[in-house]
Amino acid sequence: MQSSKLGFSSNQKKFIAEFVGTFVLVVCATGSIVLDAKIGGSLGLSFIAFAPGVGAAVMIYKFAKISLSNFNPAVTVGFLITKHIPVRLFPLYFTAEISGALLGTVFVKYVIGAEANLGTNFPNYSYPIPLIFGVEVLATVFLMGMILLVIHTNGLRGFGWIAIGSVIGLDIFFLSFISGASMNPARSLAPAIFSGAIGDLWLYCSATFVGSAIIAVIYRKIKDRFLPKVQ
Repeated sequence: MQSSKLGFSSNQKKFIAEFVGTFVLVVCATGSIVLDAKIGGSLGLSFIAFAPGVGAAVMIYKFAKISLSNFNPAVTVGFLITKHIPVRLFPLYFTAEISGALLGTVFVKYVIGAEANLGTNFPNYSYPIPLIFGVEVLATVFLMGMILLVIHTNGLRGFGWIAIGSVIGLDIFFLSFISGASMNPARSLAPAIFSGAIGDLWLYCSATFVGSAIIAVIYRKIKDRFLPKVQ
């Protein structure tokens, strides 16, 4: 294993990238909810959707060439299916993402506040549970689909980081009122653990993986036949 000029191996750099990227994403996603609750809801849904989209976009721009910028165990599973990541690296990615999410929640709790259950996701149970589950699957399909499109087009002409961040923001803005629009089990797990609001984790630890797996399987089946590689 070759080391970088800073003394980090390739795998260590991947771990750092995934850890830092997930930390920032969770701080933006949950911290925006906490901050909005802290000041009486005056920031609104636009801010709550905008913050994680921007955070993700910046981290993708910074780390995509190092780790593919997953920052999300569901995305990592999708990449295992599409073979963009070897199985042997799954423990590294998973550990980095969960650790980054947990530290991000600790940061939010002690720096921003503990309102709104630390920004924990919650579904709207006034809708049927199958619909809630389906919407969370769909939100993850949109995210994973855009990620695979960006990779397939070698960066979507340099705007891939903006496109992925935009999908995150749009998913939250248009779908969170039904499912919570987590798209990311690490983002949901960390605040739920620290706040004790774990009742809805079943949704975010299942539907997100279903969504990423569906689109990853579809991509594997059609990429060579219907999606010629863009140079």
